[in-house]
Amino acid sequence: MGYAVLHLEKAKGADCGMSAHIERTIQPKNADPQRTHLNRELIPFPEGVRNRTEAIRHRLNTAGLTRKIGKNQMQAIRIVLTGTHADMEQIEKNGRLDEWCQDNVDWLRRTYGADNVVSAVLHMDEDPHLHATIVPIVMGERKKQKKEQAVKKRYRTKAHAPRLCADEVMSRVNLIHYQDTYAEQMAAYGLQRGIKGSEAQHISTHEYYRSLIAQGEDLQANITQLLAKADEAQRTIAEAKEAKKVIDEAAQARQELARIKAEAKTEELKKSATKTATAALNGINSLLGGNKVNRLEKENKELRNEVEELNCQIERLHADMQKMKDSHIREMNRANEQHQQEVTRLKRILDKAYQWFPSFKRFLNMERECHQYGFSEEQTDKLMHGHTINYSGWLHSNEYRRNALSDNISAQVIRDEKRNLLLHINERPIAQWFKEQFGIGQEQRICHKI
Repeated sequence: MGYAVLHLEKAKGADCGMSAHIERTIQPKNADPQRTHLNRELIPFPEGVRNRTEAIRHRLNTAGLTRKIGKNQMQAIRIVLTGTHADMEQIEKNGRLDEWCQDNVDWLRRTYGADNVVSAVLHMDEDPHLHATIVPIVMGERKKQKKEQAVKKRYRTKAHAPRLCADEVMSRVNLIHYQDTYAEQMAAYGLQRGIKGSEAQHISTHEYYRSLIAQGEDLQANITQLLAKADEAQRTIAEAKEAKKVIDEAAQARQELARIKAEAKTEELKKSATKTATAALNGINSLLGGNKVNRLEKENKELRNEVEELNCQIERLHADMQKMKDSHIREMNRANEQHQQEVTRLKRILDKAYQWFPSFKRFLNMERECHQYGFSEEQTDKLMHGHTINYSGWLHSNEYRRNALSDNISAQVIRDEKRNLLLHINERPIAQWFKEQFGIGQEQRICHKI
């Protein structure tokens, strides 16, 4: 069971600023302009009165006040009447919203007097709620202060007359009484009274909208920052892949160099062996082989040392290549881990955005659908802002996997009563438009006749 919400607030003067908000002459950022036409005034104005501000002035002029209204005197009281978000949605879903509105109007007239309730507006472009306005006209003499009671009166008592007094209407005793009786009126809708003695503080309408705008700006900044980090991570991965490509090319070059050196040494060894065999043969034939054999053995030893040195160089190259490969793998793993962390964080932020702004996901889905149908980025941006565009060209249907040629059609994104976004072509849902273009309905009728 949710709570019934009843909030009263004094208003200075004719309260023109709040009239602009209630009558939507100034559109709030959190209101849905596609549903503003569903807002309605529940109390008709007197003849010749056009708006809420004039209704307040009309009541003051016709109430029979004998005292002059002070410059800073409170002339009106704003009242917000609603319930817990989930309960108000259920009331609307069950088709009891009109009944709920009438019960609220009856309670206002019974509590503050029918003539004093000058306006009651139902807002449907936000969570359903009522903005009521009363003029605090009370009857009887004002309560005397202690000093006045001590002074002996030397004048005639004034008659029982109406007077303007917001403090008396909003006394602590009366405020408690309002909460009690309003909760009794709303019990039929599953709404209960708030906790008595609660220390919760109401915030003004301006502070509420200011906090919503600040939260939206912070969220947008966080998303922009995370997208920038994701791009940076992608660039890091691309650079790492490019570095790996360079390392692979260098490794291939080293292998080719080692092969060429090995072939050169092998050829040199073959030549040296040939020379050695020739020299040994000559030495044997000339019987002077002692010194030549020693020289050849020394040359062979030097060649073996060079071969061993080449093998050591090859092993060092393999070790360096392995180190570079291990370093590249570590760098790739680190970059992938950072990218995964940023993607996870971005997903968590988007999930919060979907939770805080339910329409945010609907707008993203509709934007993707517009792109799939074939609209450009600029055309999609206009559609998402509620504009009507003219379009000529091909439109693609994922359902039928076909393209339909359109000639100067009008396209518009419309929000239905359940706040779902629907794309309309020539004032018809796009699914119906595709059926007409492909002749789906005609084919079915022909098959039925056959």
